Amino acid sequence: MDIKYVDDALPRRIDGWHSPILDMDMPVVTYGYSGRPLLLFPTAAADFLENERFFLVKAAEPAIMAGRVRLFSIDSINRDSWMDDTISVAEKSRRQNLYALYIEQEVVPYIRSVCGDPGIRISTTGASFGAFHAANTLFRRPDLFDCVIAMSGFYDLGPDYLKGYGDDNCYFNNPLSYLPGLDGHYLDLLRNHSNINVVTGQGAYEVPDASRRLSAALAAKGIPHTLDLWGHDVNHDWPWWRKMLPHYIDKLGW
Repeated sequence: MDIKYVDDALPRRIDGWHSPILDMDMPVVTYGYSGRPLLLFPTAAADFLENERFFLVKAAEPAIMAGRVRLFSIDSINRDSWMDDTISVAEKSRRQNLYALYIEQEVVPYIRSVCGDPGIRISTTGASFGAFHAANTLFRRPDLFDCVIAMSGFYDLGPDYLKGYGDDNCYFNNPLSYLPGLDGHYLDLLRNHSNINVVTGQGAYEVPDASRRLSAALAAKGIPHTLDLWGHDVNHDWPWWRKMLPHYIDKLGW
């Protein structure tokens, strides 16, 4: 029997292109026909269809079908950067920076074209490593992005990935490094024209202190945000992310 990951009636389209920045084929899947654009990142080393296979898209289906949200899901390159132990930290961070540029310079224009709005700011979401990318994407470029729903994430590459190394690629892709020094227009956008939601469980394999540290860094810069700590029974796993995402879609009034 075939598993139905999404409703047959759900508008679903797979596109992609050979990224000139990454020099890789990068697919993207779109769900929906109208509504707020929401860029969805996979966990860890997974692909652009992971969130569909684990029914996270299904959990957001009511909002997508109602035209409240249009979901865009892309590949991670973690397997070729932070999770590739055959290359140096310098090379990992260089590839991470290229990934961020791919999002900003290739994915954003694509989403804006699909939405028919050349100036629209885009929301981001993801769980686990996907939450890191979702948050980093907004904090780096709040002129392009306006909202994040970060689920069960971490926001500091230092303890597990940087191994004491640092360069500009590390600094400008590590929120707990660059947020304290943020000023000017981007800080104003984060303070006054963005919606930041940091949500995590406190059960098995969750690291709520990672979310608390991000919250403290945001508070120190006067950036409004929601820190939402779910219960000690809430584990680092898909069944909870399938609750968190639609909860926040509804809470935000999309």
